[in-house]
Amino acid sequence: MATPLNLSVADSALLTKSLPLGLLRTAVQSEAAHDGITPELLAELRMLARTPGLLVACNYGGTLCAAEGVSTETLPLGSAAVALRALAALPNTHTAVISGRSLRDLAAVSRLPAEVHLVGSHGAEFDMTYAYSISMATEAVLQQAATALNESIGFEKGVSIERKPVAVAIHTRPATPAVVARVTREAHQIARELGLFFIVDGSVLDLSIVEPSKDAALEHLRTQLGASAALFAGDAESDELAIATLRGPDLGLHVGDGETKARYRLPDPESFAKVLAILFELRRAWLFGEDAVGLERHSMIGNGTSTALLTPEAKICWMSHPLPDSGSLFAHILGGDPAGHFSVEPVKTSKVLGQRYVDNTMIVETRWADVTVTDYLEPAPDGITSLVRVLSGTGSARIVFAPRPDYANAPFNMEIRGEELHVVGTSDPIILFAPGVSFTVTSDGKHGTATAEVSLAYGPVVMNLRCGDTEPTTPDPTGELARRAAVAHQSRQWVRGLELPDMKPSLVRRSALVLKALVHEPTGAVLAAPTTSLPEGIGGTRNWDYRYCWLRDGSMTVNALVDLGSTEEADGFLRWLGRILENAPGPEWLHPLYSVTGSPLSTEAIIESLPGYAGSRPVRIGNAADHQVQLDVFGPIAELIQTLSKRRGTLPDEHWKLMEQMASAVLARWHEPDHGIWEARRAPRHHIYTKVMCWVTLDRAMHTAFRFRRPIGAEWEETANTIRAEVLREGWDDSASSYTVAYDSPDLDAAVLHIGLSGLLDVRDQRFLDTVTAVERELRVGPTVFRYRYDDGLPGLEGGFHICTTWLIEAYLAVGRLDDALELFNQLVALFGPTGLLPEEFDPGTETHLGNHPQAYSHLGFIRCAQLLDSYLDSVDEE
Repeated sequence: MATPLNLSVADSALLTKSLPLGLLRTAVQSEAAHDGITPELLAELRMLARTPGLLVACNYGGTLCAAEGVSTETLPLGSAAVALRALAALPNTHTAVISGRSLRDLAAVSRLPAEVHLVGSHGAEFDMTYAYSISMATEAVLQQAATALNESIGFEKGVSIERKPVAVAIHTRPATPAVVARVTREAHQIARELGLFFIVDGSVLDLSIVEPSKDAALEHLRTQLGASAALFAGDAESDELAIATLRGPDLGLHVGDGETKARYRLPDPESFAKVLAILFELRRAWLFGEDAVGLERHSMIGNGTSTALLTPEAKICWMSHPLPDSGSLFAHILGGDPAGHFSVEPVKTSKVLGQRYVDNTMIVETRWADVTVTDYLEPAPDGITSLVRVLSGTGSARIVFAPRPDYANAPFNMEIRGEELHVVGTSDPIILFAPGVSFTVTSDGKHGTATAEVSLAYGPVVMNLRCGDTEPTTPDPTGELARRAAVAHQSRQWVRGLELPDMKPSLVRRSALVLKALVHEPTGAVLAAPTTSLPEGIGGTRNWDYRYCWLRDGSMTVNALVDLGSTEEADGFLRWLGRILENAPGPEWLHPLYSVTGSPLSTEAIIESLPGYAGSRPVRIGNAADHQVQLDVFGPIAELIQTLSKRRGTLPDEHWKLMEQMASAVLARWHEPDHGIWEARRAPRHHIYTKVMCWVTLDRAMHTAFRFRRPIGAEWEETANTIRAEVLREGWDDSASSYTVAYDSPDLDAAVLHIGLSGLLDVRDQRFLDTVTAVERELRVGPTVFRYRYDDGLPGLEGGFHICTTWLIEAYLAVGRLDDALELFNQLVALFGPTGLLPEEFDPGTETHLGNHPQAYSHLGFIRCAQLLDSYLDSVDEE
């Protein structure tokens, strides 16, 4: 099932593809010695291009074309006309021409399409019917003016008189300066005598019944079109009225000579056409995203406190500091170069030969023919992020260090201090130590960028970016090899302690390392993913912030590590949960998710300045699911405590206390509706998965109590039986021949597979067999399984979820369908990225990877399937 683009984005893309955009690129790339396009103007154009709603308006003659004159001489410049139309084709972007010409004449001479708003008569004429509203008395005044002008100046050489709907115009372009001076004096006198407005618009003099109102016209368009910023360009005295209204992020341009209040001046219409072309390219890149790298092709580095993403070309494209949910320092993945990046590439252009993880570590190597970049995050005290980049090889490398703190919203300066680059003006110190690298710093007025070229022929270059270090000491580059070896040794020691299955052990090992990197060691919390707003549908709005710890996801993540033999992460997570419960009014009032510090989330917000991955906006920070009721979260916690205690053979009192708290929470609220595992933004319902997890909580609590001789709660067994009976009775839908998402609903949901996988219903029961068949029939498409098909109250579509795919693989095994399980498992394996990472989803129609990356759900589900297949095949061999 293909995921369609947001309709407005798709329509705009089709329209812009139909335009001769090569003409615009030629205009952008053309070099003119005096085009007036300064670095400061380019910086403002970049900012303007990133406003939510943009209005681009201008005068006609002298701005969009060479000069005022008769119609055959005043066609707009070809590149300017194409740029205006192309801008108008973009979403939330509008263009307009506000001219002194009559609207009819403006439409005829400009030949601009309907997408461009045309306003005539100096801002007074918005539609063709305006001319018919003039009274007979007014018509008589205009006729009197035309007669007087013909008598007094009609004989002058190079002068022509034109009647407009609301004015009489005098064209003087071919006339000599002396003639123009005489004509201007005479015309001005006639205007005064007849009570008309005298307007000088370049080489055209207007005697008008209406006051020039380009300012009012611009304001009207701004309001009507909902523009949050405007660009206005003009060349005439009347254009200054519009320029005077500009404020905030608006931009004013004056074309040609003459006094102006505009901040920038362009020499001629050709330069303005180039500005329009540049603005189009900038805005299109912001709206649609620059050439987006496939999500699955990104690699993650991490050290237990911080994470970062790299593109296959070794560009640091995502990193936040100091906490996972803090503002980004680099957000290229959500906004291209203006959002921040740290790039390294060979000076001699060549293709990347490959990118890989150093065996059993989170150290990443990216190789070209003569340059290799090695990246890792080294251990650092809490609150400090330490990124190490080592450049080696025989060639030369180009470095671009372009941090953009707080999602590119925080201004800063950059200073070179010896062999250090200091980012100045931020709340935390940010220093790049780069011995042997000679940087050049440039600024766009808001942000600094450092660039350098360095030869590697004399040995490796070591760069260390340290954020938040208030007492920095210069790292010794000669000690980097030892530091890297220590990082690798620690990682390999941990991997050696894992119990890996024979089924895809290398991918399981990599998945385990990913899960461990998502554990925030200082607190014990576990990230669902290290990123925000990577879309569930390209061009859509299902873009969420996953840099938090969901009780469900966190429990399942550390449980997967316990199953592999690593228990330290589970201990840390349960301690983190215990601290939250100490401050909660009761376990039944737990939120679905928390920040890694254990605090509730702030309000979900939108970063308007970022265009999103591949133009998928909005970019969100925070997550409104924090305020939802999700009563399934107690089940995974209970399963974790049971699994951990079984592996160790002991049950600490603090863990038993947590188990009792989960059970009491279920007793208090299991009968209530909730928002469910998928956090649908609609009214709460009685979700089957939630009820199953409530039963799981009590069932695991009773089994754990029996194993370790702990007291079983008085109501546990009776309530568990009540829940089970209700689920089996109310959850079945005859029309679907399956258990469904919620009571009284025929809609399928992949999560209902847990009715059998959890043990609530015997997997040999025909009702479970039918449910597996229904999920397969309705929700599986090729290598992926969708969550559901029903309306969840959100616009747009999404891909299939890898966690749902792993549930169906597990269900296949549970009902004895080994061949189907192996087939789907191998299809899932084929979706892993080149360095062994998986995002959240996959769209089988477009073969596009979707969602935040890498995703804990995807990797923990894969680990479980590999283990189950391993055990299943072993049991078959024994038989």
